[in-house]
Amino acid sequence: MMTREEIVDAVNSTFTEMLEVPAEELAPEKEIFKDLGLDSLDMVDLMIGLQRKFGISLRQNEEIRKIVTLGDVYEFFVRLEAGRQEQPASSGQE
Repeated sequence: MMTREEIVDAVNSTFTEMLEVPAEELAPEKEIFKDLGLDSLDMVDLMIGLQRKFGISLRQNEEIRKIVTLGDVYEFFVRLEAGRQEQPASSGQE
């Protein structure tokens, strides 16, 4: 299971690698569209990158629409990660 710090690092590295947002710009209170200058296409790219990084599918997740700030992105993945831990492992490995 990823810690909150690992999730924040993973999200931040996705912003810097995929969207070339300078690391010093990344703060939880920053609004993704207004402060970081991203558009909806950037958001799609970001979610694809994060899906790969976290190994999850976000296709039907309505929570994504509620994301405004970078902190919201962190919280979203913290909740997803917590939710994954509660589900029984279906990998078939014992």
